[in-house]
Amino acid sequence: MPKITTADIKNGVTFLLDGQIYQIIEFLHVKPGKGGAFVRTKVKGVVNGKVLDKTFRSGESLETVRVERHPYQFLYSDGDMFHFMHNETYEQIMIPADQVAGAQFMKEGSEVTIVINADDNQILFNEIPDHVNLEVTQTEPGIKGDTAQGGSKSATLETGAVINVPLFINEGDVVRVDTQSSAYIERVKTS
Repeated sequence: MPKITTADIKNGVTFLLDGQIYQIIEFLHVKPGKGGAFVRTKVKGVVNGKVLDKTFRSGESLETVRVERHPYQFLYSDGDMFHFMHNETYEQIMIPADQVAGAQFMKEGSEVTIVINADDNQILFNEIPDHVNLEVTQTEPGIKGDTAQGGSKSATLETGAVINVPLFINEGDVVRVDTQSSAYIERVKTS
């Protein structure tokens, strides 16, 4: 497997550490006045989901894992498994429900990225878009005069996810949601 040095560390690098595959999610290159430089990182286990703080000394090498990202379309869920279809080859794969990230924001037909270990074709994880547009299927009715500055209420989206929205949002409205924080961004105008 190829090796990288601390000088090559950046977000998204996937590497092997103690027999587990990790991905760098944050890094900071530190060059103190005394001593050698080092890189302070936050890494996330690809399989186990653990987040660790790890420091690498200057010149230290990491064994990288070659990954490939492929576009897939979410077809459906049968409870225990999520079914996806490759957008170019039409090959279908299944992923256990407990290993699917962001499942509460995926609706049938939505596009996701599946990350695969290129050496053994093992599915590592999926990535969903940072923002999705979803219809509100259930919420308390808005009252005339409610504004964006006024409070918030809970709303159920078409995928079953429940988020907080401003008081002026009604059933049938389409809202943009940040999938990383599960936060309402804005109401989307539909034509």
